[in-house]
Amino acid sequence: MSRWLIGAVIAPLLQLSSQYAAAQQCDLALAFALDASGSVDPPEYALQLQGIAGALRDRTVQKAIFEKPGGIAINVIIWAEHQVPKQSLGWRTVRSASQASELSALIEGLPRTQDGATGLGEGIAAAVRSITGNGLDCRRRVIDVSGDGEETPAREYVVLLPQARQMAQSYGIVINGLAITNEDQKLETYYAAHVQSGPGSFVMAARDYEDFAEAMRRKLLREIEGLPKMASVP
Repeated sequence: MSRWLIGAVIAPLLQLSSQYAAAQQCDLALAFALDASGSVDPPEYALQLQGIAGALRDRTVQKAIFEKPGGIAINVIIWAEHQVPKQSLGWRTVRSASQASELSALIEGLPRTQDGATGLGEGIAAAVRSITGNGLDCRRRVIDVSGDGEETPAREYVVLLPQARQMAQSYGIVINGLAITNEDQKLETYYAAHVQSGPGSFVMAARDYEDFAEAMRRKLLREIEGLPKMASVP
């Protein structure tokens, strides 16, 4: 077989292989880590889920997602008590409006299995393990932590915030924070000092759970697009 014929056969195959590989990649692997500790009552828990679902239905957010060649991959992890295994929705890739709608419905319907102390470190550690074990080839990897309180002391050995941040840093995972400041007006400062981690990371604040939806929409848009620093929700 001549070199010309071999090249004519192989070139289209290489092109198809390249296109397939690009289709399997994603721009962003985003793990939402939501607080379900004792300070979060059932309506507040529901508002967190509705806030994420509403952000995914937002046309501006969807436009930003669809502009990414491979879309984005999302998981939701619910955390609370240090020693209790965390609740995980599982990874879903969003590349279309129908996928965004389906994921929104799944998130809104997540039952609550967590309660107790504010185990921030263990929540972040669970998100790190989820990202590193998802088998996805994503250009950026981000943990989106939201909560309304500082980490509470653990009764036995667990992964605490300093160790969890080091875990994320060792894997090149960025941690962003959304501090809900209805019970602690200084929580945004705490998140900036102890939770936020990685290049381009940031913290935003919501005054209360009613403000969570708009804060999450803006935060998600910034995470997808890589926007410059924004102010907190006023």
